[in-house]
Amino acid sequence: MSHASPWWTPDVHADRRPFLLGRNRIQSVLRRFFETRDFIEVDTATLQVSPGNEAHLHAFATEALNHDGTDHPLYLHTSPEFACKKLLAGGEERIACFAHVYRNRERGPLHHPEFTMLEWYRAGESYEALMRDCAEILALAAETTGTKQFIFQGQACDPFAAPERLSVADAFERFAGIDLLASIAANGETDRDHLAATMAAAGLRVAHDDTWADLFSRVLVEKVEPHLGFGRATILDEYPTAEAALARPAARDPRVAERFELYACGVELANAFGELTDAPEQRRRFEMEMAEKARVYGETYPLDEDFLAALAIMPEASGIALGFDRLVMLATGASRIDQVLWAPVAETRA
Repeated sequence: MSHASPWWTPDVHADRRPFLLGRNRIQSVLRRFFETRDFIEVDTATLQVSPGNEAHLHAFATEALNHDGTDHPLYLHTSPEFACKKLLAGGEERIACFAHVYRNRERGPLHHPEFTMLEWYRAGESYEALMRDCAEILALAAETTGTKQFIFQGQACDPFAAPERLSVADAFERFAGIDLLASIAANGETDRDHLAATMAAAGLRVAHDDTWADLFSRVLVEKVEPHLGFGRATILDEYPTAEAALARPAARDPRVAERFELYACGVELANAFGELTDAPEQRRRFEMEMAEKARVYGETYPLDEDFLAALAIMPEASGIALGFDRLVMLATGASRIDQVLWAPVAETRA
């Protein structure tokens, strides 16, 4: 069986090099973008006591050895979020971070075990400010590379057009004919059987052991996401509170949270929150996520007790994580994420 030439061979590198130079230009422009808006660029540790506590994120584990020969577990972080929020608790008000992050079980055209996350946080500002940031960043990336349109898998998006803002509930109604909020109680609790019946009536697949979260994800992936970010970017807003473990409930409707995701050409680019700062509630949500992880995968990750303590003094803030490599892909016309990584992680060969 033949294999493709490694990324470091001269001919392959020559093909990738224009994408990589575009990556550097975009990163330089974005650093100036944040600097001119009074953001401080921070650098966070990769090794953490907890990699994050979302049920379906998978981390790389290691261990630290003490002088006496004992050891304790550490993880490569899946996001710099916990560290950044500790810095907000410490008094920083506007911070940005280009962080290498690590996610296991992920590799494909849009996924890589190690990639770059661009995160930024605004203390005392609403998450609508992040929406404006996103619109400016899309335009800046395109302007920097001289592209008029983002194109991915034959689909186009105008990076200079104002993004469409669409609630998750409206998207479910528009693309799947499902009244999502009817399956969520006023206190945010979800009704699995109601959503299952609604989906079945709409001709969608339902398994007997599907949870409400499973059903929600199926509709989102199969019926909603294929329509997002075409022609212009989409800001998919107001996720159900049950699907926004780190976001605060929306003031106008506690069934949904201050969470949005940014899409262009059908590609998810960013995930943003009006940040939850209620430490007991955050602990409860993390414990629920880890219970689900144990049920599905038979493992859990520890909670970062320092992070939960920091939430008690963290100011109201908004924060966002943007997949920098994916943005570079769209702005440079690359078709795979490994084309925009200077040194991709080696693949295991059979």
